[in-house]
Amino acid sequence: MSGRSVEVALWKAGRLKIRYPAEVVEESANRLSVRAPWAAPGVRDFGFVRFEPGDVFVEHYWTDRWYTVKEVWSAEGGLKGWYCDITRPAGFGAAGVTVEDLDLDLWVSADGSEVLRLDEDEFAASGLAVSDPEAAERAVAALDELERLGRRGLVELLGAS
Repeated sequence: MSGRSVEVALWKAGRLKIRYPAEVVEESANRLSVRAPWAAPGVRDFGFVRFEPGDVFVEHYWTDRWYTVKEVWSAEGGLKGWYCDITRPAGFGAAGVTVEDLDLDLWVSADGSEVLRLDEDEFAASGLAVSDPEAAERAVAALDELERLGRRGLVELLGAS
């Protein structure tokens, strides 16, 4: 049901990284899209984009895909781009969504001119390739898929549920 409040819980390496409230925008059996303000304290400057108070994220989660896609909007309403996390498939419950971050990320600028693979060093250092080789393989395949989609503008991904 659109408009209801839920909680997003992001886990990393077995620990809760962040938990924050969000509002459901759209949902189906395998996809949940929510809207939430920038939930971390202060500004996070990545060099290629800044996340800051007032930014709004429209986040898309799937139960059958190994990633999440977050549309990043400025306080003024301009699209900054898409920040994509490689994750295990999301879990949906009555209270919200739970997802496990697998370290790999992708950034796609609003105009599509930048498609950046991120944190491959963190992923390699995580040891996932040894502890869960199947998950590591799926994570790399998901990053490759998102990069291909990102170079085409992510339209087909976000248009499909």
